[in-house]
Amino acid sequence: MSTTAREAREARGNLAGLALRTPLAKLNADACAEIYLKLENLQPIGSFKIRGAGNVMAKTPRERLSNGVLTASAGNMAQGVAFCARKLGIPATIVAPDTAPETKVRAVERLGGRVIKAPFADWWRTFETRSYPGVDAAFIHAFDDPDVMAGNGTIALELLEDLPDLDAVVAPWGGGGLSCGIAGVLRELAPRVKIYAAEVETAAPLAASLAAGEPRTVEYRPSFVDGIGSKMVFANMFALAKTLLDGSIVVSLDQAAQAMKLVAERNRVIVEGAAACAVAAALSGQAGTGRVVAIVSGGNIDLDKFAKLTG
Repeated sequence: MSTTAREAREARGNLAGLALRTPLAKLNADACAEIYLKLENLQPIGSFKIRGAGNVMAKTPRERLSNGVLTASAGNMAQGVAFCARKLGIPATIVAPDTAPETKVRAVERLGGRVIKAPFADWWRTFETRSYPGVDAAFIHAFDDPDVMAGNGTIALELLEDLPDLDAVVAPWGGGGLSCGIAGVLRELAPRVKIYAAEVETAAPLAASLAAGEPRTVEYRPSFVDGIGSKMVFANMFALAKTLLDGSIVVSLDQAAQAMKLVAERNRVIVEGAAACAVAAALSGQAGTGRVVAIVSGGNIDLDKFAKLTG
């Protein structure tokens, strides 16, 4: 089932005082489209993930949270879960891939979360089994959860209020919770709006799956785009994407780095690799030439790495 406007409105109430209503800024650059940036990098944890984490934890009975929470994340959902757990006074355990950037790991630890680094295969298995050996806690899925997607769907409500005549939205595709959460609400309230996923060439399973008409496994190569990308698409997320999205736009690492630099130069905004993919996709023209919103999903990138990529 896709996210409804009613569920998104309920989530907005649950997130009051926790997640920010982020601004929408026009990209200060000449482009084939009129591009706007939805600045989720300004959230308290530097990422949209606070919306999904906050909503699902608000809707989980307190007794189920008594042993704390567990999630699998490369960094941003980990911070969202740790942030909300600290607010509730419960422990948070995060299973992270051993390729996770140290800047995100340290951010989780600053929020009081315990990080377990695991090989990529074991990390991905945690998404599938919704558990991790030796950890007895309530599992919070980073994307495949109706309440997480409803939290993300609050972004769509804000977009329609701030730019009611928008033509298209481009959102980074990690597991699909962001793009499908937004798309569910837009399909109900503004069905004319096109919705695209953005992927990077080093890990683009959605594009391959859409082309094949069924979930496909692809090669995964780690890169500075660490907030999105995997080897495969979950079957139920693929079913949602096939129904809700207008396609996936795949960008190169160079396009992502150039978008990162452009946003920094023209708007003085720091974006991480995943967010840069959405901007690069909008700049490519494949999302159309009208009013296109790129979801700046986060800004959690190591500053030394950012300097090298944009220097």
